Amino acid sequence: MSRGGDTRFRKGQSGNPKGRPRKQPPPVSAFDVIFEKTLSVTQNGGERELTVEEALQLRTYQDALAGNRAARREVLKMIARRETWLAARSQAKPGLVEIKRGYEGRTADEALLLLGIASQDEPPMAPELDDQVRLKLEPWVIRLGLRRARRREIPERDIAEIRRQTRNPDEVEWP
Repeated sequence: MSRGGDTRFRKGQSGNPKGRPRKQPPPVSAFDVIFEKTLSVTQNGGERELTVEEALQLRTYQDALAGNRAARREVLKMIARRETWLAARSQAKPGLVEIKRGYEGRTADEALLLLGIASQDEPPMAPELDDQVRLKLEPWVIRLGLRRARRREIPERDIAEIRRQTRNPDEVEWP
């Protein structure tokens, strides 16, 4: 290629006269169309307008509270995504991270109650124990545990302890 006027492009003329092609918008999916629609939902005696996505989330929350395990997992995933989003959005100042170590006994109890694994027992008769919340395991949890342990022999004293810690032990088929 010579440096004279016999080059491919003249000085000041673009090699791409039409310019860079514009980015095409992503195609609209059927879900996008459906999720933008609104529904009238009756909640707490009043009507409310919700998008389809909000209505599906509300139904998932209701199913999770009613005991649906798949819905509970989905709600926990939603919570994790929200926590991640909030953490990314918050502007944490470097060096001000608080590290907590230790055990807070109520945290595990609250998780067991939230997930429907346990329920609160009646308060004890002794007044000095009134501040302690006692939990009993739900029968479905015991049934799952016993189903896994079918291959092993469970000692009688363990069965007695499990019965004592179960909300309705008569609902469980014991080995």
